[in-house]
Amino acid sequence: MSLIRLAYASEATFSAQPVDKGVEPNVARILMASRTNNAKSDIVGGLYYGDDRFFQYLEGEERAVRALYDRIAGDSRHRNVVTLLEEPLQARTFANWSMKYVPLSSDVKGFLNRHGMKLFRPSDFTRDQCEEMIKLIRESSQQGRVISHDGAGGTQSAPSALPKGVGVGLAVAAIGVVGAMIYASTML
Repeated sequence: MSLIRLAYASEATFSAQPVDKGVEPNVARILMASRTNNAKSDIVGGLYYGDDRFFQYLEGEERAVRALYDRIAGDSRHRNVVTLLEEPLQARTFANWSMKYVPLSSDVKGFLNRHGMKLFRPSDFTRDQCEEMIKLIRESSQQGRVISHDGAGGTQSAPSALPKGVGVGLAVAAIGVVGAMIYASTML
């Protein structure tokens, strides 16, 4: 099995809808489908969408990545699809992400400012800028949760302020306290 990495830029054909809570709705649908399909094909990577432009980075088995890229190039939601880099890869660098999404963040704003860019135009990136964007996506601390605005399935709630498991522990403790109070009230 030969691994490759591929980055591309494209323009969105849809008109961006207002974003109240998270991700632009068309992009949310793309992410939900990508996460499901990429996991099946063992493809990993990251996506950024801004200023009506996509930057996507993919890693995986060569045949699977090329098949996906062909589907993207033929997808009516993309136009002017440009390959930014495509080359063999020794080992995956996005091992835990079927498709990581980075929303507009201070990291991306900083990237644009460092390079004197007013708008996000990945088709104009140099190789070094492409590599920097890949690194930014890989190292982004954003959770990139998908929020669907159209009522379709796959909606995920906002991350909890409590660590995983603490909420369950608090619920069990609350049940125990209520049970103790009921028991104590029967003793009176």
